[in-house]
Amino acid sequence: MAQILAPSSQWQMRIPKNSAPASPMTAKMWSSLVLKQNKKGIAKSSAKFRVFAVKSENGTINRVEDLLNLDLTPYTNSFIAEYIWIGGSGIDLRSKSRTISKPIEHPSELPKWNYDGSSTGQAPGEDSEVILYPQAIFKDPFRGGNNILVMCDTYTPQGEPIPKNKRHRAAEIFSNKKVVDEVPWFGIEQEYTLLQTNVKWPLGWPVGGYPGPQGPYYCGAGADKSFGRDISDAHYKACLYAGINVSGTNGEVMPGQWEYQVGPSVGIDAGDHIWISRYILERITEQAGVVLSLDPKPIEGDWNGAGCHTNYSTKTMREEGGYEAIKKAILNLSLRHKEHISAYGEGNERRLTGKHETASIDTFSWGVANRGCSIRVGRETEKQGKGYLEDRRPASNMDPYVVTSLLAETTILYEPTLEAEALAAQKLSMNV
Repeated sequence: MAQILAPSSQWQMRIPKNSAPASPMTAKMWSSLVLKQNKKGIAKSSAKFRVFAVKSENGTINRVEDLLNLDLTPYTNSFIAEYIWIGGSGIDLRSKSRTISKPIEHPSELPKWNYDGSSTGQAPGEDSEVILYPQAIFKDPFRGGNNILVMCDTYTPQGEPIPKNKRHRAAEIFSNKKVVDEVPWFGIEQEYTLLQTNVKWPLGWPVGGYPGPQGPYYCGAGADKSFGRDISDAHYKACLYAGINVSGTNGEVMPGQWEYQVGPSVGIDAGDHIWISRYILERITEQAGVVLSLDPKPIEGDWNGAGCHTNYSTKTMREEGGYEAIKKAILNLSLRHKEHISAYGEGNERRLTGKHETASIDTFSWGVANRGCSIRVGRETEKQGKGYLEDRRPASNMDPYVVTSLLAETTILYEPTLEAEALAAQKLSMNV
């Protein structure tokens, strides 16, 4: 039985009644497929992602789509909660579903749950239970209705955060009164690469070969320049439906690579929104038959890597005279460069080479409107004398809980000696 997996009725494919038997959708087929909007009778809930029926060789029809798209609301008060957590690698996402029988308004009203941590690399087999604590709720764009996605973090049965629970430490930093008073804002630019399923080669690239040099692909349009736009657009709408604060998307410099931006988000919300947006992207690429890669340098050579540039500001930075606070924050960041680099993503040394709009991983630098620096300050920020800074060092596979909390810790809570500060200012040719 062959199936084509695609976005909902708003993006419905027209399948001829007398079409030949279909084979499963491949990544190569997806890259050239144009999903056409069905203007006749758009479904009320356009956020769901549907399984489309395709005739098999014996002429029968797959009716699973009817069940997948059932609206349960008129028949039961129960709904489905998809519990989502970060696995043992620190970058893999796991999830499982459970039925909730009564309305809830806050994550604390959801039950805690457990899973087999020995199967995710987070617990030994002889004591394998890890407990999920619900922390944030989003609407489910795949099931629609009252169903929800639940971002969880992970604890031992005794209530201690497991070692790889980075959210717990981030929440401690963001609950510090000094940090709370500064109302830290984050805008995160998540880059990612789409790969063909079987060969793990970028979408739109000839297998084993290369497209033309970089140049026409960034924010480009056209079948020879843009590969995977339907996935990017489907993800954009699904995130907005879920309640994620996505502020934009664009095609990236390397063909087959895309970016979306999340924010401004305050404190711990930034990490929750990025992780759930990644989960939604994993699910969409799963349906499309395409592999999602967050590798910071998926293709070696004269190709851009993939980062997760993090724009950041505090209340003081956003107020009149905030440029001085921005420069002071840059001084602090220069003094903890090694600590930040060590926490900014695995394989980042392959990306931060000083080429392809990056600074060298070994040297801290800053500049106005300079994308070859560790920290970039925008022209408008310089002109207005207030605003934000952009940390260009984080890799595409960084943990947003770690990066955002570390930025807050270094710029708000860290207090270097006056001597260290003076030496850093001299090294950076910065008057503070």
